[in-house]
Amino acid sequence: MSAAAELRSLVDRPYELLSEMDRRARAAAGTTGGTDSEDWTGLAFRLGDESFVARREEVREVLAWPDQLARIPGAKSWILGMANVRGQLLPVVDFKAFLGGAVSRPGRSSRVLVVNHPQVPAGLAVDEVLGFRRFSDAARRSAIPPVVLRCDPYLDGAFSEGGHTWPSMSLLRLVESPLFLRAANETD
Repeated sequence: MSAAAELRSLVDRPYELLSEMDRRARAAAGTTGGTDSEDWTGLAFRLGDESFVARREEVREVLAWPDQLARIPGAKSWILGMANVRGQLLPVVDFKAFLGGAVSRPGRSSRVLVVNHPQVPAGLAVDEVLGFRRFSDAARRSAIPPVVLRCDPYLDGAFSEGGHTWPSMSLLRLVESPLFLRAANETD
């Protein structure tokens, strides 16, 4: 039976048809149909002069800089305000300032990373999103490189590729940390 006839025979079984088409596409591309457990995919971003990666699953979406941010009275200085994102309120944090760096100044490449956490809504303002990065297991480093920002408690390793080392940051660990959750100014 020809390849086309074989696919036509599956027309009444859409799942099998899609599975066969996927198998053929992967075979043509030289990949297997299984999950590639040796690859790690993350979103790369820049804070000041430093670049980081965060696990892809920890970022719900990347937003352009909000047109308006509503001020939150009594909040820490690193809380930029609340943004209305499709009818939902999202607190936006100056990520660099939270980590002890200079106050961020929004520019053309500034973005907000929306953390994918079921109970802690948070948008992290970054200087630039550098896109997705895929690393093989061989690129993983357990040693955390020195960084200027105070982010050591949120780092969980690094990846080295092409002469560049990418510290890996856990955004979930960050938003669950007591320091992050205490966003109100304590005045006594």
